[in-house]
Amino acid sequence: MEKCREKREWGEKVSRLGGKVRIEKVLTDKVAPEWKEKKVQGEEKARGEGKASGEKRSQGKERVSKGDGRGFKRGRGEGQAREEQLSKDQGKGRVDKERVEELGWVEEQGRDKAGKQREEQTPGERKGRGQGKGRGVGKVWAEDPEKGEARYRTRYQGRARARRKGRCEEMGGGGAKSGGETRCKCKCRCTTRGSSRTGESWSHVARCPAMYPAGPAWPKLRVLRALWALLAVLLAPWRLWAKEDIQECIWHVVLIKFEAVGEEGRSDRFFDLEPLESLDSVFSLLVDAPTDQNEKYLGFPYYLKINYSCGGESSEAQVRKGHLTGLKPLVLVTFQSPVNFHRWKIEQLQIQMEAAPFRSKERCNAEEVCAMSWYTPMPIKNGSVVMYVDVRSNGLGPFVQNKRFHVNINGFLQKQQDNTLQFTVGNEIFNLIPRYFINVPSRPLWHTVNQTPVLILGGIPDEKSVLLTDTSFTDFFLVELNIDSCWVGSFYCPQASFTATIYDAIATESTLFIRQNQLVYYFTGTYVTLHESNQGSGSWVRVLANECIKKLCPVHAHGNGSEYIMALTTGKREGYVHFGTITDGRVSFELLPRQRSVCEGLQVVNCSIIWAVFIAGDYNLLLLVQMEDPTTRKYFQVVSYDLVSNYLAILYTIPEFIPDARGLEFLMLLGTESHTTFLMVPKGMFYNQYSNLLYIWGNFLLQSYNYENFIYLADFPKEQSIKYLVNSFRGDMAIVTETEEIWYLLEGSYRMYKLFPSRGWEVHINLQVMHQSSVYTPNETMVTLFYEDTKLYQLVYLMKNQQGQLVKRHVPVEQLLMYQQLSNHYFFKRQGSHLTLSFTNFCPFSVMRLRDLPNPQVYSRQERYQARPPRVVEPSGFHNENSLAVYQGLVYYLLCLHSEYHKPYADRVHDSTWSWSNKKQDRDYYFYLASNSQSPGNVYIDMASYEKIYDLKADYELPERIFLDKGTSYVFSVFLRVGGQSLEFTPERVLTSEELKSTVDLGVVLADPGCIEAVVKQKFLINRNSVLFRVTLSDKRSCFDQGLSGHHLLETSMLLKVAGAVGHCFQNTHQGPRMTVLLPLRAT
Repeated sequence: MEKCREKREWGEKVSRLGGKVRIEKVLTDKVAPEWKEKKVQGEEKARGEGKASGEKRSQGKERVSKGDGRGFKRGRGEGQAREEQLSKDQGKGRVDKERVEELGWVEEQGRDKAGKQREEQTPGERKGRGQGKGRGVGKVWAEDPEKGEARYRTRYQGRARARRKGRCEEMGGGGAKSGGETRCKCKCRCTTRGSSRTGESWSHVARCPAMYPAGPAWPKLRVLRALWALLAVLLAPWRLWAKEDIQECIWHVVLIKFEAVGEEGRSDRFFDLEPLESLDSVFSLLVDAPTDQNEKYLGFPYYLKINYSCGGESSEAQVRKGHLTGLKPLVLVTFQSPVNFHRWKIEQLQIQMEAAPFRSKERCNAEEVCAMSWYTPMPIKNGSVVMYVDVRSNGLGPFVQNKRFHVNINGFLQKQQDNTLQFTVGNEIFNLIPRYFINVPSRPLWHTVNQTPVLILGGIPDEKSVLLTDTSFTDFFLVELNIDSCWVGSFYCPQASFTATIYDAIATESTLFIRQNQLVYYFTGTYVTLHESNQGSGSWVRVLANECIKKLCPVHAHGNGSEYIMALTTGKREGYVHFGTITDGRVSFELLPRQRSVCEGLQVVNCSIIWAVFIAGDYNLLLLVQMEDPTTRKYFQVVSYDLVSNYLAILYTIPEFIPDARGLEFLMLLGTESHTTFLMVPKGMFYNQYSNLLYIWGNFLLQSYNYENFIYLADFPKEQSIKYLVNSFRGDMAIVTETEEIWYLLEGSYRMYKLFPSRGWEVHINLQVMHQSSVYTPNETMVTLFYEDTKLYQLVYLMKNQQGQLVKRHVPVEQLLMYQQLSNHYFFKRQGSHLTLSFTNFCPFSVMRLRDLPNPQVYSRQERYQARPPRVVEPSGFHNENSLAVYQGLVYYLLCLHSEYHKPYADRVHDSTWSWSNKKQDRDYYFYLASNSQSPGNVYIDMASYEKIYDLKADYELPERIFLDKGTSYVFSVFLRVGGQSLEFTPERVLTSEELKSTVDLGVVLADPGCIEAVVKQKFLINRNSVLFRVTLSDKRSCFDQGLSGHHLLETSMLLKVAGAVGHCFQNTHQGPRMTVLLPLRAT
């Protein structure tokens, strides 16, 4: 490893960990030796003054100038003199370092969610050229300008140094001297480690390139072109040059039964929940180990099998390569809290595990290993049926992006006598006939958000079949339902036609609902961990048998320990709503209003309920009602029904015609505005329980914060009609029209964007065709559109070469908006005799950061445990079935300790692993046995590896949810820097306080201002052209409806928005651009 310290020229520092990549521009005096830097508060600036010299070369030694930080070679001759003269001439231009650093504010993602940094090789320009063609890669210690920490930098070396590096010996000056010279020992493959803020390590592997024979010196023109080519690369987005260095590698996770470990090509479904009792024979061998021989150790029935693959190489070779280079997957399992908080305690529980390598059981002719995988136990927790599995790298080996998997329990499966699995709701169909999907309209995916393990989607024409998935459509099944399909028409329930199509399908935590014609059915799954008994339905249950149901309306959020569903009636029960409640799998319906119908309550002859929305926190039912008056036309009203007081009231009357916005983005409806000749035809409503936003949609879109005053969003064309809305409940909303157009809206804003079809979509499709993507074809049909973890996804049926395929693909909203912005706002600028293409930047800021974030566990109530596999004595590090079984038993025992000693706090006083403290006292003895290969069972158990974590750090992002106790506050800061993004090196003008105030402004939207308040204080950093906003979110001590811990919590939200930045500001990450103008935060 080279230890010489040299001052640097052009270079970049790249840090990466967990999929985050940070690129910082570092300017030195090779390109611009006479530039002047400004002093910036809180940052250290490197100063250098360039010099050129033509001194003679002596005995092949290379000297480094101490005064200016530039290395030069002596005696280069005429060619070298020309290069140095060019450097002088080139250095006459001034380079504004601040402008270059902030030019790619979108690239300044230096830290991942764990707050860690990693470094990677980046080419830096060599100070001088020798006589050879070879260029080595060396490391240079450099100081981080923000933290003052010393970190490795990499750069290209000269040919002479490359030749000497092959001999692993170099002489030079400017470093630590020994006898007037410095000897740097290097290796052609070295690894460096450093500690991050969270205490974990990162690594960096440098490879010495091949050596080449000497060659002629570069002419001066080539040097000039090389400098500016390097400059262009440094200023370009990192994806342009890092694509070859960082391969697109992805994780693969499948579920494996306990007895199937090591088998290739197998995956199992998650339905067996009984713990294993066959671990006693394994733990009985651990006589002299930190385990309790009197304890009965159980295990989970499943493992997680982990692999990864990269483009161009087989997964088997990649996994071996990763294992040999130190790669170990780190798995974080998050358990979703159940709906019924009366039965189960509300807790935010996670367990972090390190995967253990295991050889495949397949026949292998290699001496050591052919195929291998990593395994971790798949834990199960009582009360939780939805689990998120996040896989990331430990920082060693190849770069693999973080990925989340949905591993949910499927309670609609049962094992047959021949040990095969069969669906309890129907029979699986293995042939996806094209007529099921081609030219079939898309339909919404309705379910209880974040609580549903199994999703269901109907809409297959003339078939009583549905799509079923327990992995959020990573894989899926086509199932023909076992329902009687008794289509009954009568005078009270007129049916114009009958069909087998499942029109409405809604999934809840343990129950599925469907509507076929006027009939409604439900099926409750078997979830022992949820209901503590076998309450699964033996068959589909027909409910509301004597009623005529025209529509099912979903309730996306649970509340009061239950889930809800609404059935709208027609015929003899017109004007009523059947209100369904689901608690622990038990379904009950109530007819509302209780005393008289809505039509009678509003004193109208004819009315019809089009849509219903239930607000669980207020026990309030909102109805969209169509009125028919014999003397006037049809009109629509929003009606409120209070389930506690049985009070019925009219909240809002929808205008008859669409308002005339006259070029405005939105219009406040006050009754005094003018209207067009287009009728307003409402079709439904949508309510966001976190932001308290109510939407009315049809051939228009209205939004309201108080259900009475509405805002008309004028961007949506009145010629179109909305079919359904999709909401992420984190500030994003997608809209699908009857013609399958896709629109996008950021909550809290009024601008709507057309995603498909659009110019941005055309650019995206063309790029995918160039990359030969397999998920885009000219002949495709969208089946549904849904959000998953704040990302928008499509389920699309593709036809290619007469073969049909149903795929799930990501809709890159940010990229589409960027493409549209670039396509609509560009101009040509004349430079000399030619025109150059330029783009208009509408983003009011160039850098946005979150600062001073408090540690999350105090506010998020997050409880996290850590478990590492026992160490094996085998030198290769591979585990066997017994060591994995020990891992299973220890993880199971750890979660048992948590459940037995559970307290709703996240502090060390209530540590559930306190009973293990006495076993940690003898850890030195157990380590001695392991180091001498005398551990029982050939495994070494370190009890310190099984513990509760209390020092989680903020991950430079707002947490998804915080809990505010009475009178408590949550404080953080938002840093915004003002400055344009240009390739021209022009000095940046320092803005005054008034200019900064008029350029950037931060707005806060509170969903419940009566319960919480937000205070924003701004501080102007004039010398940095920046504004620092300090935000304080506090409980006002005025809302006292909460009960015990976790009972009847008020769920609200806060939305931070930068004025004028919606749709204009994007942040480039290794996973693509993302929007940085809205910061949603859910408070409970």
